[in-house]
Amino acid sequence: QVQLVESGGGLVQAGGSLRLSCTASGRTFSSYVMGWFRQTPGKEWEFVAAISRSGRTTYYTDSVKGRFTISRDNAKNTVYLQMNSLKPEDTAVYYCAASRGLTMTSKKDEYNYWGQGTQVTVSS
Repeated sequence: QVQLVESGGGLVQAGGSLRLSCTASGRTFSSYVMGWFRQTPGKEWEFVAAISRSGRTTYYTDSVKGRFTISRDNAKNTVYLQMNSLKPEDTAVYYCAASRGLTMTSKKDEYNYWGQGTQVTVSS
């Protein structure tokens, strides 16, 4: 069992930056592919980014490429999402998730554990 706790959300103006963190319990963090998803005010789910177990490979949805960076520190059991050049359409609740699979995936149902979410609001 893995418990995930996100932090770092908040209110920011368009063009600003935020850094989300997600810390996992347990001693097997490095065995999980990690991902970030978001749920918009209209309640749609969207994949944002994923990172391999080693951290050497990353994967982004097109709308955040060049603006967001996912990274992880396996020694600290933490995955990060650095978000720059934020836009109002990035407003959502952001969730981190852990997958027992071997490869990165954008499919929500392939993630086994989820955090509680953190709100990100970008004002225009």
